[in-house]
Amino acid sequence: MNSPPPRIESIDLLRGMVMVIMALDHTRDFFGTFGANPVDLDTTTVPLFFTRWITHLCAPTFFLLTGTGAGLARASRGTAALSRYLVTRGAVLIVLELTLLRAVYQFNLDYQVTLLLVIWALGWSMVFLGLIVYLPVPVIAGIGAAMILGHNSLDSFRPDSPLWSILHAPGFVLQGDHTVFVAYPLIPWLGVTAMGFALASLYSWPPERRRRALLIGGLAAVALFVALRASNLYGDPVSWASRDSTAFTVISFLNTSKYPPSLLFLLMTIGPALLILRWVDRETPSFLRPVLDYGRVPFFYYVSHFFLIHLLAVVICLLRYGDAHWMFESPGLGQYPFTPPPGWGYPLPVVYATWLTVVALLYVPCRKMADLKATGRHRWLSYF
Repeated sequence: MNSPPPRIESIDLLRGMVMVIMALDHTRDFFGTFGANPVDLDTTTVPLFFTRWITHLCAPTFFLLTGTGAGLARASRGTAALSRYLVTRGAVLIVLELTLLRAVYQFNLDYQVTLLLVIWALGWSMVFLGLIVYLPVPVIAGIGAAMILGHNSLDSFRPDSPLWSILHAPGFVLQGDHTVFVAYPLIPWLGVTAMGFALASLYSWPPERRRRALLIGGLAAVALFVALRASNLYGDPVSWASRDSTAFTVISFLNTSKYPPSLLFLLMTIGPALLILRWVDRETPSFLRPVLDYGRVPFFYYVSHFFLIHLLAVVICLLRYGDAHWMFESPGLGQYPFTPPPGWGYPLPVVYATWLTVVALLYVPCRKMADLKATGRHRWLSYF
């Protein structure tokens, strides 16, 4: 039996950090003021924008570290076994996105509205990586870099095709009584996962060489983001512009496109992720050690935090309105993930307090699940 790859604390820690931050955005989805778009510069506020902006770090980091985890596993599993595992696990995640997670998002099974979200894209990224894992690491890195650097060159192509929505631009794959909408087109996310696979090679290097590479890579990504963004030449479909105040000019500069993630969005987020990896590579700061338990059980945390946030919303709705039927109804795309009751929504301090409550309540379950996975007695848990 192949032994599991040794866990690297810095990777678990960064994963745990972004999982905790991610819950802030999803808490805002359920409890924030509806109709307040945090990235619409005509209606947003500085606190609202940066509440959303800080969570941009999450998805790119999670895809990157998924690839890194796969790269680290190759030494213990072998290439063929790793390929089978990635394809199988990816397929499992795709099915779970369409079944378990959809039910957790909406608390219904009517399938009137289905969004293909991050776990769906993550599943396909694993399948893709499982198919190319036989290639040399530099070739895999080249494929990933080409996807990340080049996908914005396709922005001007707008074919009315479900396949194009799946690959490049958010859109419908099915409309009518049952709507299916792709929120996470695949091409750039596949590229990030492939680059993460190549990143795993650094963990066979001497520590100082690895830290130097992480520092250089992180700073280079940030510098390239600033240079390209300042030029407005390439890398994002929406240009930035000077605004009436310095704060909103900065917001315009940072307001890059996530759907799909533009080159500038990925540079803006992956650069800091590499710098954080460099920071925690030597040791885990003592005040962050509890975060490790979240990072060791990412799928369990992901499902649990959505369920808990939605459940809290149901409870608050019952207390406030005496009814909670809205929380179980299929929403329109502009209201996802649920149809808000009249007057629903709370200011940011309430959102932040709810977020911290959710994270705290999940700590013990995540720690117990992490301990259970660490025993290795239940191999099926490796798929989750």
